[in-house]
Amino acid sequence: MKQYLDLLKKILDEGTDRPDRTGIGSRAIFGNLMRFNMADGFPAVTTKKLAFEVVKAELLWFLSGSSDNKKLQEMGCHIWDGNANADYWKPKAKFEGDLGRVYGVQWRNWKSPYTDVPIDQLKNVLETLKKNPNDRRMIISAWNPAELDMMALPPCHLLFHFFAIDGKLSLLMYQRSCDTFLGVPFNIASYSLLLHMVAREVGMVPYEFVHILGDTHIYLNHFDQVKEQLARQPYALPKIWLNPEIKNVLDFKMEDIKLENYQHHPTIKAPMAV
Repeated sequence: MKQYLDLLKKILDEGTDRPDRTGIGSRAIFGNLMRFNMADGFPAVTTKKLAFEVVKAELLWFLSGSSDNKKLQEMGCHIWDGNANADYWKPKAKFEGDLGRVYGVQWRNWKSPYTDVPIDQLKNVLETLKKNPNDRRMIISAWNPAELDMMALPPCHLLFHFFAIDGKLSLLMYQRSCDTFLGVPFNIASYSLLLHMVAREVGMVPYEFVHILGDTHIYLNHFDQVKEQLARQPYALPKIWLNPEIKNVLDFKMEDIKLENYQHHPTIKAPMAV
């Protein structure tokens, strides 16, 4: 994870301070790339504790196609509570806990203007990987311009693209807005886990997660936490364990996914911008 720590330092050293929609302000740089080879270990940050149970819960919730924050809470995940209860969103919510047409809904239930049949992007990509892994269109998008105002939060990690060669599967994700201290380690782990799960279903070896970061920032009230993290020495990366009896992405449950040999420094708490 040295490249992640180097990115934090680059933002501190070279970034520009500017206001943002949260009112907090951030220091930002633009256009960055990180590559994580799964053969090196699972890319869970070790210079602070990664809330991996929360990573699992949110990803499984996305994959289910749900917009219901209460379903997420039932899995012990509360990271969407602030958005669900935000003053700007509550008048739009159709029921208590509704988050609107967010990530999982777009992945599994994209509305076509031409037909009443929803588009299941995830299912289509899985079928393509099995039938024609050389296809260059294995893309899932959460950025639906027609429905951005129907979401509690427009997608930050908005598009991902699979690439298969020689039996190895890679995943590239573009993230438009990157909370580098709090969010980015979470995003790295989430999409790396998704890569492992999809590779399992399509019978390939998980190879590389490629992370493209657009607006890459540190909130001004996270500087002390970032400096504390940069003063720590990383540990060796852990391994990911997936229940060998589970063969399909949508069959995984919380207990089917574990981190093994995860050594980490203590948690560093910081407020999340909503």
